[in-house]
Amino acid sequence: MQELTIATTNPHKVDEISAVLGQLGIRCLPLGRSDIPEPDESGATFEENARIKAVAYARALGCMVLADDSGLEVDALGGAPGVHSARYAGIGATREERDRANNAKLLAALESVPDALRTARFVCVLSIARADGTIVAESRGMFEGVIGRAPRGTNGFGYDPLLILEDGRTSAELSSAEKNARSHRGNALRLLVPKLAR
Repeated sequence: MQELTIATTNPHKVDEISAVLGQLGIRCLPLGRSDIPEPDESGATFEENARIKAVAYARALGCMVLADDSGLEVDALGGAPGVHSARYAGIGATREERDRANNAKLLAALESVPDALRTARFVCVLSIARADGTIVAESRGMFEGVIGRAPRGTNGFGYDPLLILEDGRTSAELSSAEKNARSHRGNALRLLVPKLAR
């Protein structure tokens, strides 16, 4: 496998995936087409949604596709926002506006929750499908922390400024190299590599 299309319009995700798979000589291509209808992510789990996207885009493009479904699980909220992480607040015309609204809603929901009970994790599930829609590899990675009281850091997106890690920094305060070495997506990619080799 020389090339792999990444089924996302989020350039940050493509960069993170390319940073890991590029070391294996795999060229990661962005979706790059707006004429393909976005599949309905109707799954109840990250696994189901990753498969839905991988199969739909692989069949539409006629090539091998890697799809990612990821989000934030907060224990005090029963695992929410979970699979609804990207559109948790339900508002925002741009990715940046949605991120700000999502973070504000999350902080409001946790306002009365003590720091010790604000445990959370990022989850990433990766699924690769062949052109015929056959799933050939999957993996799941996690990135544990607690939700802070206010956003910190500028190197990241989504909920990165809110997830405080064991060293006291938020995910958005890590360098790109540090994040790739520790993040849910980086962990999922490293678990995926041996499966790709097989």
